[in-house]
Amino acid sequence: MQGRCSDIRGSQGPLPAGYEASEGIAVTVLLTLAGGLQDAYSYFARGHVFANAQTGNIVLLAAALLEGDWSRAFSYIIPLLSFAGGIYAALEIRRLYRGAGRIHWRQIVAFCEILLLAAVGCMGEDHSQIANAMASFSCAMQVEAFRHVHGNAYASTMCIGNIRALMENLHSLAGGDRAAGGKALHYLGVLIVFALGAALGAFLLPYMGLRAIWAGALLIAAASIIMARRKR
Repeated sequence: MQGRCSDIRGSQGPLPAGYEASEGIAVTVLLTLAGGLQDAYSYFARGHVFANAQTGNIVLLAAALLEGDWSRAFSYIIPLLSFAGGIYAALEIRRLYRGAGRIHWRQIVAFCEILLLAAVGCMGEDHSQIANAMASFSCAMQVEAFRHVHGNAYASTMCIGNIRALMENLHSLAGGDRAAGGKALHYLGVLIVFALGAALGAFLLPYMGLRAIWAGALLIAAASIIMARRKR
């Protein structure tokens, strides 16, 4: 199957048989760092809008509508619609390029993300609504395309599902399922890395300003390079 790695060696050694290059720990860490960074960036630098956490945007949208603040409500509708569009775009890329030979469809998604985030960093404060739309579109593509780490489902751009999976596996571990311990560590690691990504975004903002999002693009680029090397 395209993209499967039975004995592919990279900086982290060979992946277990049957796993795709995108499921490696190094790729997961880089993408999750980028996911946390993007959320911190959009919230602190682009008008308190979440690029990833659409649940938060819906809550803030409802509050704005209740207060009759239509302008603020519109600023939350834009990323919601963009996120939905990003999911659709990732699905279309998978449909069109899943059987591609030399390049995996997930690498195309990553390349689109890099371009979007690079453009976001070039936009001034007066274009924050467009910047948030593009960041949300990028996050949605990522969450749809990169969904597994070592065979376990996870999300690199949000935390609720990962917390649920962590507690489910801890419960199974307490019930005697030793294999659940390793899975629980995966999810705990993802949550910690996401928080570190958010901290990185907050740390970079005073120094890089609106260009801090470029760090997220670099993280995704590094993940894409690792995928390409392991695929070969």
